[in-house]
Amino acid sequence: MERLELTTAEAGERCDQFLARMVPGLTRSGAQKLLEDGAVTCGGEPVKKNRRTAPGEAYLVELPDAGPIEALPQNIPLDVVYEDEDVIVVNKPVGMVVHPAAGHPNGTLVNALLYHCGNSLSGINGKLRPGIVHRIDRDTSGLIIAAKSDTAHLSLAGQLEDHSLYREYHAVAVGGFREDLGAVDAPIARHPADRKRMAVDREKGKWAVTRWEVLERYSGYTYLKCRLETGRTHQIRVHLASIGHPLLGDMVYGVKKPVPGLAGQCLHAKRLSFVHPRTGKRLEVECPLPDWFEAVKKRLQNR
Repeated sequence: MERLELTTAEAGERCDQFLARMVPGLTRSGAQKLLEDGAVTCGGEPVKKNRRTAPGEAYLVELPDAGPIEALPQNIPLDVVYEDEDVIVVNKPVGMVVHPAAGHPNGTLVNALLYHCGNSLSGINGKLRPGIVHRIDRDTSGLIIAAKSDTAHLSLAGQLEDHSLYREYHAVAVGGFREDLGAVDAPIARHPADRKRMAVDREKGKWAVTRWEVLERYSGYTYLKCRLETGRTHQIRVHLASIGHPLLGDMVYGVKKPVPGLAGQCLHAKRLSFVHPRTGKRLEVECPLPDWFEAVKKRLQNR
């Protein structure tokens, strides 16, 4: 059983809303069940469902052990950009989760890969993440690579570790950039007040570098190419927001208001380059911007 200690920062929020916001993968109904079961205490006393938070309160949450989630093959269409006996590169659409987890037991990229590849996926990351070498956010589109053998997986993981696996993203950020290119070098850790978010943390964070280059300038927005030197959770989104340029459509790190025509942040994993695990030759894979991204650019160009 996992135990979490959560401290409130604001007053007046319903406890079930607070818990659902703070605990990754926990729904509001799940939070209500924890409260009903007496699994949430404050000052040693069980917390009632209708309680509202006060600043500085410390809540102790006992999370029950998760039941087993089995990843099953599902006939979900895949946009396969490259495939051979060792690796497969897929252009993931916005809205698709990479691997099963609480709240997303199916309909994921892993479910689709299991159907498409059968048993030919590496087992290094276990039964829930077969073949998965790296991830991209649910609401980010673009290229993701999976390994079809443990040998290929180890090779690709090593390239991630030594930063030789090239990953290029295209993004639209809020605001204008004075320079044509630059970098954000800032460590990232989990946000101290919201466990579902990440934040720049120069004391506890892990080293992270994002290099950016301006491709086009619009009125109030900038089209960027971003290159990852490291691969922290939400890295590009956190880094750009930290310098005052959150991604268009990012309601977690930017303006908390939906953008018409966007289902998430305006971010697309456009290009991958890696040394092939079997041939030893560098392989470059690219996919076009999705239609929704091109539509956003056209609207901004015509402002």
